[in-house]
Amino acid sequence: MKVITIKQPWATLIAKGYKEYEFRTWKTKYRGDILIHAGKAIDKEAMERFKYLNLEYPLGKIIAKATITDCICVDEKFAQDLYEKDPVVYKVAKDYIDNGYGFKLENVEEINPIEINGKLSLWDYDYK
Repeated sequence: MKVITIKQPWATLIAKGYKEYEFRTWKTKYRGDILIHAGKAIDKEAMERFKYLNLEYPLGKIIAKATITDCICVDEKFAQDLYEKDPVVYKVAKDYIDNGYGFKLENVEEINPIEINGKLSLWDYDYK
């Protein structure tokens, strides 16, 4: 199965249903199931912003399964729509205007954590 490594707190925010788009500077044609891997790196500023949620943020573990259903080029309207939906979570969308893509994640479900090192881009893991 395909896996994507995401910094914390973003991986946990996806797993918990707070965030439905993952932003990248590259696009993907892949559509289908994907595992969400919480990398060992953290976004310190974002961790501070989401402190109020009192969530656990595991590192170096696959923590959820989702489905990539779309890959949308981030333009001003898309970024603004997301920002209006949730300005705390989607503040970062504006950083990707005309230079990035939003991977639409649906059917998100948490799984028992699997400890493993992450990789760049989409990578494969034998998940049953």
